Amino acid sequence: MTDNIFTAIPVDSTSQSGAEIFENLAAGSHVRIERIISRGHSSEPDNWYDQVESEWVMLLQGAAILSFEDGEQICLAAGDFVDIAAGRKHRVAWTDPDAVTIWLAVHYT
Repeated sequence: MTDNIFTAIPVDSTSQSGAEIFENLAAGSHVRIERIISRGHSSEPDNWYDQVESEWVMLLQGAAILSFEDGEQICLAAGDFVDIAAGRKHRVAWTDPDAVTIWLAVHYT
């Protein structure tokens, strides 16, 4: 089966609830690959992702800022990627409100 990461993007780039869209693309016993679609989304100020698996994430389109509990912030543009260790608390501080931001996330153990 062939598909394209940039197709089937909703016009308003959000789900019915206005939330980011998370789509599983593939999964196995130790890995899960997903596409995330954002437009002006950010995590709640006190909501930190604290995952039991590591996450490698690449920004394919758009712009975003990731914040980490230790105070580090990473600005991401198209093509940038980061590997986030399991248990490292992080959140999405900002995504571009004027453009669709597309992430490719690989969760692995």
